[in-house]
Amino acid sequence: MQTPERPPDEDWTKVWNARLAALAPILGEPANTVFHAMIPFQFREAGGSADVVPFPSYRPGATYVTAEMTGEDAGQLPNSLGHYELMICTRQELPRAANFISRLACYTCDAVLEAGQTMDLGEFFGDSTLRAMLFAHPSERPVHFEFLGRRCGLLLCVGITAQELAFARARSTGELLALLKHHGVFPYTIPGRPSVPLADGGTRLGRMFGR
Repeated sequence: MQTPERPPDEDWTKVWNARLAALAPILGEPANTVFHAMIPFQFREAGGSADVVPFPSYRPGATYVTAEMTGEDAGQLPNSLGHYELMICTRQELPRAANFISRLACYTCDAVLEAGQTMDLGEFFGDSTLRAMLFAHPSERPVHFEFLGRRCGLLLCVGITAQELAFARARSTGELLALLKHHGVFPYTIPGRPSVPLADGGTRLGRMFGR
């Protein structure tokens, strides 16, 4: 990804500004910098990807959010939130995280992603631990925003380790999410981090979730 300015387009600018205005009450004011895709999203069949906006005041560190999946017919398959934007939080600036959700945006046009699902990640972040993504709501309840007369949502991506993925498959993603929150990992994707303690968490959290 790179950050050149797009040629001015009145309709595109109107929609863009309206989307950012709808997200600001939830995420805070956006940064001036935009991660523009090298190939625009509308040409996704030729390798295009989504533009991404940083929201620096949402959480300490960096928060990146796609800004092309809502408001217009982008081709996304809606989930229980309706049409939605992807977001990812990191402890410090990490353009690779922005690149990840930019690319993943195209996948949402072919598959429905829901909170509580996981997806194999491989070695995308080039680290020794994160191997999957857990999709979650950024708050305790689903987060919605109104945009151009439509009710849209936000879906958070949280990087997890191979051990955490195995735990989620054996127990539940709800139990893993509770552990990530308990140990201060949620809502962050943190390349290179160790797994949260899992051995003694299953029984206690299993009682909480009725397992």
